[in-house]
Amino acid sequence: MIPVINYWAVIIAAISTMVVGSVWYTPKVFGNAWMRLAKVDPNSGKSAVGPIVVTVIVSLISAWVLAGATWISNEFYGGSFLLAALLTAVILWAGFTAARFITHDAFEGRPAGLTIMNIAHEFVTFVVMAVIIGVWPPAVA
Repeated sequence: MIPVINYWAVIIAAISTMVVGSVWYTPKVFGNAWMRLAKVDPNSGKSAVGPIVVTVIVSLISAWVLAGATWISNEFYGGSFLLAALLTAVILWAGFTAARFITHDAFEGRPAGLTIMNIAHEFVTFVVMAVIIGVWPPAVA
């Protein structure tokens, strides 16, 4: 069985990750705290083009995987596609994203505040993607 995916929802969900990140890491929200904790110098002159390109690619992959996993979950359990998307997003976030951030950050000696800030950002990102994917299910032929 191959998951049926609404690729327009995937594209919009991927774009949403950049919107969430732009708001989350703006200086007036968490940007200043993040730069301090991550030891990022905003005046370093480094180009953001590379990281933005990577973000676009990774966001498309994440949204595509979430859409496929949601379809599989919904086919298995039935019920609301939106609820399936939200539950799938939370489970994938907890089991993969948060768990891996916590592990890597612990071994790298990163501040706990940075880990919490980053996994909270990922949680919000996954929930927003899930809402978009969940309210825009694929048309089944």
